[in-house]
Amino acid sequence: MEAVLQALADPSRRTVLGILRDRPATAGELAEALPIARPGVSRHLRVLREAGLVDVRQEAQRRIYTLRPEALVEVDEWLEPYRALWRNRLDALHTEIARGKAHK
Repeated sequence: MEAVLQALADPSRRTVLGILRDRPATAGELAEALPIARPGVSRHLRVLREAGLVDVRQEAQRRIYTLRPEALVEVDEWLEPYRALWRNRLDALHTEIARGKAHK
């Protein structure tokens, strides 16, 4: 999970993942979406591959990158207790707001 979290820490890599969430893309298409040079994009893609967040396949001269959402399952499971905490707090806030409206 550490490699995934480190990969997610970079805004450019999150941008790449956002694009790949919607559709597969070539390295060139991803490079067009980022304000960095092509070698930097290649480094980001390598980090994402090594973290298991993306897959790459060769099609003729092009490399097509796709998102591997299963790599995020462990992070999702780790975050669940925090989501539950916020749900409980928001539910309590909703209850208090409803009580305040009832007393007006």
